[in-house]
Amino acid sequence: MTGVPASAAGGPGVPGTHGAAGASGTAASGAQGSKASQTSPGSKSARGGKLGAAAVNQASLWNVANLLTMLRLVLVPGFVALMLADGGYDPVWRAWAWAAFAVAMITDIFDGHLARTYDLVTDFGKIADPIADKAIMGAALICLSSLGDLPWWVTGVILGRELGITLLRFVVIRYGVIPASRGGKLKTLTQGVAVGMYVLALTGPLATLRFWVMAVAVALTVVTGLDYVRQAIVLRRHGLAERKAAAEEAEA
Repeated sequence: MTGVPASAAGGPGVPGTHGAAGASGTAASGAQGSKASQTSPGSKSARGGKLGAAAVNQASLWNVANLLTMLRLVLVPGFVALMLADGGYDPVWRAWAWAAFAVAMITDIFDGHLARTYDLVTDFGKIADPIADKAIMGAALICLSSLGDLPWWVTGVILGRELGITLLRFVVIRYGVIPASRGGKLKTLTQGVAVGMYVLALTGPLATLRFWVMAVAVALTVVTGLDYVRQAIVLRRHGLAERKAAAEEAEA
């Protein structure tokens, strides 16, 4: 005799033995069930992930950056209506027009920042964003000139520069992209402030101040435009030189 009870040794005919075997069988079946349950939801989640990604791609047009761009496009006709209401010289309507213009300028800053920061860049945004920028600025300048508040040559210089540089970017895009310079950003800010001051019905010293702010904006418009032309010429030269070198290398 070993002194060990039969129940501890797990001998035959002992209820504890069948209990242990049953427990182990239950554990094994539970493990298999657990493995099956892990496999099935995993495959479902993988399929769900693909469907979710597809849904995100389809809904990318309606991201925050694009919605802000759409808001600016909608504000353009509203701004024109407010600007020309009651003959275009009512201070109250002009104040509302200024508010619409200010919202458009502010959203112009935020939509680009959001698109770059959170990877919300879309084909729609690439096309609609510059159109919205030019539309609100062009509408404001044309309204101001038609009301006699701003000389037509100022409107012609600013809009001619904006449209010309936009076309120039498309012409040289085969050779590379002309990056936005600090001078260009300062020009945009100064233009926005100057046009906003002209939209408001200002008198006295503020009216004199807005004249000088607009003068700075026009100067920056011309200088930065010429700088973009210089960059485009340099970019085209480099692009042609690289193509020529690649062709000579391929022939050799």
